[in-house]
Amino acid sequence: MINYRRNLPHWFPDGVPIFITWRLAGSLPVVARERLRETKKLSAGEAFRRDDADLDRAASGPLWLKHSEIAGSVEEAFHAEQKKGQFDLHAYVVMSNHVHLLVTPRSEVQKITRALKGVTARRANSILGRAGRPFWQQESFDHWVRNEGQFVGTKSYIENNPVKAGLVARPEDWPWSSASKGVGKN
Repeated sequence: MINYRRNLPHWFPDGVPIFITWRLAGSLPVVARERLRETKKLSAGEAFRRDDADLDRAASGPLWLKHSEIAGSVEEAFHAEQKKGQFDLHAYVVMSNHVHLLVTPRSEVQKITRALKGVTARRANSILGRAGRPFWQQESFDHWVRNEGQFVGTKSYIENNPVKAGLVARPEDWPWSSASKGVGKN
């Protein structure tokens, strides 16, 4: 079991699926930043859902993942790391300013997120002509999946994120999602 702390505690039992979310640097909307004081009154799950909804509705701030070349490169990185044996990929979605990922790690989660965020930040910054600047927020949100029901619910949450955000009518219509690619159908 791996356990470490940055701003949030991170605890990863071996062989258990992990739900991971990270966002673009500077992408948390002003209204969400202003409500941070209220977060202490909410459970971690409630605060996450509120912030995720704010990210889905964001019309300002960095929205670089709307660029198909950048979103595609993030998606390619997920598949490349899976092929390297870093994790089993169950579900993912690339939104305009954040990503959700459901994996069963085969190596340390820190190593996985560092590799994914590093390669995708370099590619995206190159595409955007902004080399050497922060692309992703440093901290990620993660939650280990405790049972099969939670696994199914988390996978559905991830793949339905574009529907909930009003971007498409059906999960499989969002091009940067496991729902459109048939990932994790086995």
